[in-house]
Amino acid sequence: MYSQQTILFKKSLIHIRRIPLELFGTPHTAHRQEIVMIVWKFAGKALNLQKNWKPTMKDILRLIRPKQWLKNVFVLVPMFFGGALTDGATVFASLVAFFAFCFIASAIYCFNDIIDVEADRRHPVKCKRPIASGAITMKAAYGLMALMVVLAMLTTLLLPRGGGLLEASPRGGLVGVLLFYFVLNLAYCAWLKQYAIVDVCVIAFGFVLRLLAGGFATGIVLSKWIVMMTFLLTLFLSFAKRRDDVIRMEATGEAPRKNTIRYNLTFINQAITITASVTLVCYIMYTISPEVVARVHTDYLYLTTAYVLLGLLRYIQITVVDKKSGDPTKMMLQDRFTQVVVVLWALTFLLIIYFL
Repeated sequence: MYSQQTILFKKSLIHIRRIPLELFGTPHTAHRQEIVMIVWKFAGKALNLQKNWKPTMKDILRLIRPKQWLKNVFVLVPMFFGGALTDGATVFASLVAFFAFCFIASAIYCFNDIIDVEADRRHPVKCKRPIASGAITMKAAYGLMALMVVLAMLTTLLLPRGGGLLEASPRGGLVGVLLFYFVLNLAYCAWLKQYAIVDVCVIAFGFVLRLLAGGFATGIVLSKWIVMMTFLLTLFLSFAKRRDDVIRMEATGEAPRKNTIRYNLTFINQAITITASVTLVCYIMYTISPEVVARVHTDYLYLTTAYVLLGLLRYIQITVVDKKSGDPTKMMLQDRFTQVVVVLWALTFLLIIYFL
C-alpha cells in the first residue's frame, strides 16, 4: 500500500502531462512520457516514496520530542521573575530564546537516540522509538539533527547582534549559551551519562543554561539565589527520576541505565530530601533578598513560599508513595494537584509584583 506522499507525487505527474510540449523542447508526446518516467524513477529513489516509505510526520515529531519543549519554559523565568511581562521587547526576546532552545534541544534528542539505538532496541518500551524501530534511518536522523541546529541559529538572528558574534550582547550571549549547551550534551550522550551523580548534575546544569539564555536574550540580570534554586530544583527532579530506574532495576534485575547500579533507594531518598530542603531555603532567600525587594518594590514575595513547599511535597508523594517519577514532563501535564499549585503560585506572584 502506497503512502500519502507517494499518492501526492503521482498526482503531480498527472499535471506534468498537461504541460505544453514546447517546454520539453520536443513536439513528441512519447518523449514527454519518457521524461515523466525518468522524473518518477529518480524522484522515487531520492525521496524514498515507494511502498516501503517509513518516515512520517508522526515519526519525526516523536524523534524531536516537542512535548519535551515544556522544559524550556525555564528560558522564560528571567522575564517572569524580572517583572517584565508587560514589556513587549522583553517578551519577544524571551520567545526567541525559547524557540531557539527548543530547536537545539531537539537536535540533542536526535543525537541521543542515534547513540542509544542498540540499547533502545533491547528495551521493552524504547524499542518503539523512531530510529530503534527503523521508522527513521540513521542518515535521516543526522540530517534532522543538523536541521534543528540550523533552525536554532537562524532563530537567534531575530535578536540584535552587537559588536561580535559571541560577545555578551542579546544575540551573541544566546548563541554562546546554545553552543555550550549543545557541546555539553553531546558529551553527556556519548560519555558523561555513564557516571552516577555526574549525569544528574549535567542535566541540572542544562536548566541553568536555559535560565542564562533567557537572561542574555532579555538583558535581565539574574539573582544568584534564582540560579542556585534552578540548579537544585532540577537536581531534585533528576534524582526522583533516577529513583524510578532503581525501582525498575530491583523489580526486573536489569539496570535501565549503565550507571543505575551506582544508585540505591537509600542514597536516592537522602539525595531527594537534601535537594528539596535546600531548594526551599534558596527560594526563601530569593524572596527576602534586598536586591529582589528593591527590584519589585515589595517585600511580600515570601508569601509564595507556601506554594513551593506544597509543590515539593506533592512531587515527593508522587515519587515515594505512587512511584511515578519516571517522567517529570508527563507528570506536570497530568497531575491536577501540581497544576493547581503552579497556577496559584504564578497568580499570587504576579499579583504581588504588579498590584501590591
